[in-house]
Amino acid sequence: MDFWPEFLASSWGKEFVAGGCGGVAGIMAGYPLDSIRVRQQNSPTGSAFNILRNVAVNEGPFALYRGMAAPLASVTFQNAMVFQIYAILSRSFDSSIWSDEPPSYKGVALGGIGAGALQSLMLSPIELIKIRLQLQTRIQHKLMEKGPLSVAKSIIRTEGWRGMYRGLTITALRDAPSHGFYFWTYEFMREKLHPGCRKSGQESFNTMLFAGGLAGVASWVCCYPLDVVKTRIQAQTPNSIVKYDGIIDCFKKSVTNDGYGVLFRGLGTAVCRAFVVNGAIFTAYETALRVFFNNNGSMNTLQTDNPI
Repeated sequence: MDFWPEFLASSWGKEFVAGGCGGVAGIMAGYPLDSIRVRQQNSPTGSAFNILRNVAVNEGPFALYRGMAAPLASVTFQNAMVFQIYAILSRSFDSSIWSDEPPSYKGVALGGIGAGALQSLMLSPIELIKIRLQLQTRIQHKLMEKGPLSVAKSIIRTEGWRGMYRGLTITALRDAPSHGFYFWTYEFMREKLHPGCRKSGQESFNTMLFAGGLAGVASWVCCYPLDVVKTRIQAQTPNSIVKYDGIIDCFKKSVTNDGYGVLFRGLGTAVCRAFVVNGAIFTAYETALRVFFNNNGSMNTLQTDNPI
């Protein structure tokens, strides 16, 4: 009965719950753009505007939210774990600092790389299910599996348990470096925009939004070709016309069939989404932390003015 009060009283509990709040905010803010990005990556042609128009006319606007239950149901725990692992690793890689000092930028980058690699173990099956649902047309949605659990059961039935982890390697290769860039960019930009805030924790909402948005953009730009390959591998089913025999084979066939431009197809949509989503994630995360710490009287109030 005393678990939650004791859990939230600890710094680990505060960071865990705050990370979950950030994850939910990110999913709600950017899921329609994510659906458009996935469709762009898996199609031979099509601009973001044309895909949006076709989906709205032929399938209805709510089709852009298809598959959201899978990441939304798990994102609280997933994002909470990422921020918790990052907080631990960033200090573990930089043990020379005092406990009240922020970790160095080297520790931030290495902590992000470790957190990204570990989270891929949990994220890969979720991404697989989400992508399969996002790529369904209205007719397929009526005839095929209509929810995350149905899709998961179908994958296990037709591809085995190993099929649930299709794309795990490419997910880890994408997430490890991208999370290093992600956390490093956020910490660097928030300090540049509001000097001293890494130690005081008093940055404004606008600083959080802008630094978080830039962090998301940096993390996507550095790994986008890998994400395109990941989407195509995870979209592959036993009935797919084009078969990929691993990462290298997918890369070669994609470039051969569609040119090198395919590796950056949907990048504009991804960058727009990344700025919105990660601005929301870090704002929700930092705000939740301040609420928890303010309740204990151990942290200053959040500033609402903008020093930039």
